[in-house]
This record gives sequence, structure tokens and C-alpha cells, in this order.
Amino acid sequence: MRSTQLTLCAGAVLAAVLIPASPALAAATENEETHGSVTVTPSTIAAGGEVDLRISVCGGRTAIGTSEAFAEPAKFHPAADGGLFAEARIRSDASGRDYGIHVKCEDGPGTASGNVTVVHHRVHPTAPVRAGGGGTALAAESDGPGTPHTLIGLGLAGVAAVAIAGRSVRRRRSGAAPTD
Repeated sequence: MRSTQLTLCAGAVLAAVLIPASPALAAATENEETHGSVTVTPSTIAAGGEVDLRISVCGGRTAIGTSEAFAEPAKFHPAADGGLFAEARIRSDASGRDYGIHVKCEDGPGTASGNVTVVHHRVHPTAPVRAGGGGTALAAESDGPGTPHTLIGLGLAGVAAVAIAGRSVRRRRSGAAPTD
């Protein structure tokens, strides 16, 4: 009889422990299925740059991602290879530090979180950019014909025109006069 009482007491204790644990286990399993992570590429970026975001937690087709680092919320859409994809621009005035990213599924349960590291690089140009079609960039840098060269060229062309006109006048005069 004593073993029967001991068995019943052990069964009651076991039932008391397992019954409240079942909802807790179900909630933990549900939480694992509805919470995921955000994959950020590149994970370190300069202020003003753009990152790619991917999640696979949402069973739906859209989600919204927010962060203090983003210029505006990121809108997730289905990716070709599965999951959801978004692009986000980092604010140009974002200070260099780690920022949290929070994503909420819009058409189903689920959230995701991740981090992006913003580095603050200020790039100051040291020289003008060499741009142009082919060799025009180099031609723009060289000292080509300016106003003085143009005036000298016009002056030489005028002298040549006067010389040609004077020569043709002399030939006419010399051809018109009889030679004895």
C-alpha cells in the first residue's frame, strides 16, 4: 500500500510540473519560429551608404525595418531566392557606432533584429576628377590655344593675305607693261 501512495504522489507532482510547462514550451517554440535575425550586407558601412537587408522569418510577403541609422524605413519584399529583401540608405549625418535594426512582419506574426556598424569617413577630394571622353580630360588640363594665340594667328593670316594680294597686283602690272 505504501508503494501505491508513493506512486500516486509522484504522479501528482509530475503532472503539476508538466501541465504548466506545456504552455511555456509552446510559447518558447512559437517565439523561436516568429523571431529571426537580419542579415546586413555590408555589416560595416560609411554614413550615406546603402546596405542590403535579408530576413527569412516572415511567412508573409512584406515587412518593415527600422533603425536610427536609416534615412527612412526599409520596405521588405520577396527575394528571388526566398525570404524577404530590402535596401536601406544610411543617414549621411549618422555618427560612427553600432545601430540596432528591428523588423516587423506586416502580414503575419514575426520579428527580426540585427545590427549595422556605421563608420564616419569624411572624404575630401585632393584634386579635380579626371573625366571626359577619351583624351579630353588630359586636353582640358593642358594649356591650349587661348586669346593671345588666337590674336597672333589672326595677325599672321592678315599679313599673309596682304602679301598675296600685293604679289598678285605686281604680277598684273608686270604682265600689262610691254617689255622691249
